[in-house]
Amino acid sequence: MIKFSRKIRQYLLMENKTGKYFKYAIGEIILVVIGILIALQINNWNEHKKERAQEKELLEQLQSEFQSNLEQLDQKIEIRKKMVASCLKLLYYVDNPEKRQADSILSNLGYTFLAPTFDPIVNDINSSGRIQLLKNPELKEKLSRWTSEIIQVTEEEQVWLTYRNNHYTPIILKHHVFRKMVNKYWENNIIENFHLDDGTKTQFFLGKSKSATSLDDLIDDPQFETHMAQCASFAKLTNSQSFSLRNRITGLLDLINNELDKLDD
Repeated sequence: MIKFSRKIRQYLLMENKTGKYFKYAIGEIILVVIGILIALQINNWNEHKKERAQEKELLEQLQSEFQSNLEQLDQKIEIRKKMVASCLKLLYYVDNPEKRQADSILSNLGYTFLAPTFDPIVNDINSSGRIQLLKNPELKEKLSRWTSEIIQVTEEEQVWLTYRNNHYTPIILKHHVFRKMVNKYWENNIIENFHLDDGTKTQFFLGKSKSATSLDDLIDDPQFETHMAQCASFAKLTNSQSFSLRNRITGLLDLINNELDKLDD
């Protein structure tokens, strides 16, 4: 093609057809420019297609991760609801000695010893720079704040864990009811809250306690109601933070799903 064009130009020059030569040369230039523009357009289209594929892959990854985070957070919220209910039941027994039932006391004690912790998947898209693949500015802004918002929940969890270990556990040990409480813990399958697979049951028995200590001694200990009030308050406050975090997650999932719908159109 190049040789053919060169021959035409040489022929036009030899025949002194300068006007036609320039017209032909200009035509060639226009064709070259058009060719370059088409090539650039194709390249841009390919790059755009590649970026959209990368964005979709990232969005699907985020969708899966935040759905898992939501499910885990909901599980922890439900556990804390049981903790609050057990604390209130035990405080009821503090205030109403005539209503006390040994099995109920032991069952509820098991829930007050739980310390659920939210351990979410935290994507490194900010540090890796992959966040720039996302086109939605609102989604990018919310994702950039995600790590700091988790702290509001995890800090409360750690405060209760420290309090339980340093202040609540000693009174249970002091009144020698730990063995009885743990046996009821296993009997009621409270451990199911922490199994990887739903519905898993673990049978375990520590043997009958030899302690003659009455559960009334524990319930009537002035420190006990303080610990129940603390447990209920920590669980309630952490759940309040968790509900706020839950709203953040569902908002992120809505944005992610909307972006995926756009890419599928």
